[in-house]
Amino acid sequence: MSYPITTAIRFLRTHNISFTPHEYPYLEHGGTTHSAQTLGVPEHNVIKTIVLENEQKKGLIVLMHGDRHISTRNLARFLSAKHITPTSAEQAHKWTGYLIGGTSPFGTKTNLPVYIEASILELDTIYINGGKRGFLVAISPKDLQALNPVLVNVATLA
Repeated sequence: MSYPITTAIRFLRTHNISFTPHEYPYLEHGGTTHSAQTLGVPEHNVIKTIVLENEQKKGLIVLMHGDRHISTRNLARFLSAKHITPTSAEQAHKWTGYLIGGTSPFGTKTNLPVYIEASILELDTIYINGGKRGFLVAISPKDLQALNPVLVNVATLA
């Protein structure tokens, strides 16, 4: 089975994280709804990689269920920041090396702090971006420990 060898895939291999690659036809603005439907998996198990920044323009990554939003107010409170906002597509690309829609938390250019919605760790399998649009990898959520994440509870219903 052939699949893209991205920086994220190299990271997974280096850290001996087993994964199952899943390619699907990318749809602009299709988001996790489209990828979940295409792969026939619950959207709750498709994990978004969101690049945000604080008021000092310092970047961070939040991993969130596909069917949930991030409460940036609660995240800012947790981080003792004045506010947290999504960063621009250009800045996200500069920090991660990935394009929007293909952003993976693995193998980013800049080592950004990673925050994970705690309930993600309760799932058996998650589907997370493999570093390219239209490419998810199925992994065990325990393998996210390779990112040295901080657990948060900042989800709101989508």
